[in-house]
Amino acid sequence: MRMSFYKICFLVAIAANLSLVFISDTAAAQVWATESGHAAFVSSMPLFEFTGESEYLAGRISFPDSTLDFYLDLESLKTGIGKRDKDMRQTLGTKKNPFAEFYGRLHGAIDPTSDNSYPVTAIGDFSINGVTRPVTITGEIKVSGETLILSASWILRLGDYNIEPPKLLIFKVDEDQRITITATLQRISE
Repeated sequence: MRMSFYKICFLVAIAANLSLVFISDTAAAQVWATESGHAAFVSSMPLFEFTGESEYLAGRISFPDSTLDFYLDLESLKTGIGKRDKDMRQTLGTKKNPFAEFYGRLHGAIDPTSDNSYPVTAIGDFSINGVTRPVTITGEIKVSGETLILSASWILRLGDYNIEPPKLLIFKVDEDQRITITATLQRISE
């Protein structure tokens, strides 16, 4: 049986469209998101240390293109003392720039369909106080069924983001802040 050129083109077009549907469904199944991750910083000064925390870290990881995007409403950070929270928000310039955000790409072999722990490196841009700088962050992704658990930490140097370290009397907060995040992400469909 001989098929005409037009029939062949028609069948190829149908096959191409069907493959796009299947690829799109597979790609969408590999997007994970959270709106309730944990973010914390540890701030030190001579003879004293305090922590700020938030349970409102939001973000997503997309395995089709290995991108991740996380952001935090800085107003949600709490240190346990209201006056210090107010001072911290002023120091971070939250009225003008209320969010901190990281957008980048994951590097490392991760199989989101296989329960395991994977060391990862994220390379991208971190923005806070209206300043965006390139950063490299190391961490781990643990795959467990329909859940991913991301944990990571890095040092944020305040001066790199035009943030003047606050001081109390003659003591100044350390320029380097340890940032940690933990987020449980669920598979979503696009």
